[in-house]
Amino acid sequence: MTRLHGVIRLRQRLYGVLELGAGADTLGLLVNWFLIALIVVTLVATVLESVPRLAAAHGEIFDAIETTALVVFSIEYAARLWTAAEHPPWRRLGAFSSRLHFVLSPAGLIDLAAVLPFWLSFVIAADFKAFLVLRLIRFFKLTRYSPAMRSLLEALYAERRALIGCFVILCGATLMAAALMHLAEGTTQPEKFGTIPDAMWWAIVTLGTIGYGDAVPVTAVGRLVAGLTIFVGLLMVALPVGIVATAFANEVHRRDFVVTWGLVARIPLFSELSATQIADVMKILRAQKADKGAIIARRGDPAHSMYLIVDGEVEIKLRHKPIHLGAGDFFGEIAALRRSRRSATVVASQTTRLLALDASDLHSLMDREPQIAARIWDAARTRLGGEVDTEPGDLVTAELPKAEIED
Repeated sequence: MTRLHGVIRLRQRLYGVLELGAGADTLGLLVNWFLIALIVVTLVATVLESVPRLAAAHGEIFDAIETTALVVFSIEYAARLWTAAEHPPWRRLGAFSSRLHFVLSPAGLIDLAAVLPFWLSFVIAADFKAFLVLRLIRFFKLTRYSPAMRSLLEALYAERRALIGCFVILCGATLMAAALMHLAEGTTQPEKFGTIPDAMWWAIVTLGTIGYGDAVPVTAVGRLVAGLTIFVGLLMVALPVGIVATAFANEVHRRDFVVTWGLVARIPLFSELSATQIADVMKILRAQKADKGAIIARRGDPAHSMYLIVDGEVEIKLRHKPIHLGAGDFFGEIAALRRSRRSATVVASQTTRLLALDASDLHSLMDREPQIAARIWDAARTRLGGEVDTEPGDLVTAELPKAEIED
């Protein structure tokens, strides 16, 4: 049983390292940055290897880079497959089902494609250039580490019906423009517009506002059709661009909203609020990240804010012994309410995410939300042993448990 628990803890630890979060430790950051750097290096090497002169001169270097990438990405794939059971949405599915979900997921397919070309080269005799191109699929591994790229892909997926509609309209416009140009120029230039399929090439490049110039109308009617096609082409380009840009902006705002919502909702102080109340609280909270060793509040500084710990841990440096607070705790509320000075220094024991609430906003929130005010005062009374009205509130006394104060 002890051995099983050890394996589970190792799997959880490995999952935390691979799935980089805001509270990731130094090892997780190093591993993820190493993987990003390796992806970039392999992509650059793949591009340079396509140049015969460079491939002949530096073939051994390219082979070494590819072999390293194969080993690392294969280990990464096996590790992600093993730790799939720790992925929150799949935990209830069991080990086999969670791993099957990972294999069939877009991220899992991309990870498999990152190593598959090299392994296939041992069993399949194929064109070397084809394997070079397939290795470029590794570029999509960067979506795992880039929220912006994930937001763009999610925006494209969300607007897939509208984009398909734009493509259908483009096909219709191409067909109509080609048919009209065939009628106008078919007799004059039979080699370029003699058939509708021939004219469709001109229609596509014109609607795409590219205009190669290899097929140009010479008659007055043909030029009129070309002019109208150009204007329609501007609309064809602007329509999908506008759809994607709007969807991308909405997706970024939605992601920020969901992240902030999740941070607020997981704080016990706000856990009983309604959706409307949480939305109001989000407007006055400021997200803050403190790296390990960073000073959050310094002794003697004015208390302008109270802090809520989303994840991580902070240490309040007291004279006799330090106090440690973790996710869900809050500190500094009494000093902020009384606008006194900090009487202890607070340092992040590890990478910590905080939500800061300014003193003026804290007063307004407590006036507006009696239940939050009651919970804050209850916590204060508990921590200060019921002496809120007479004892000077500061950062230290705000964080000492009742037993500590009585001692």
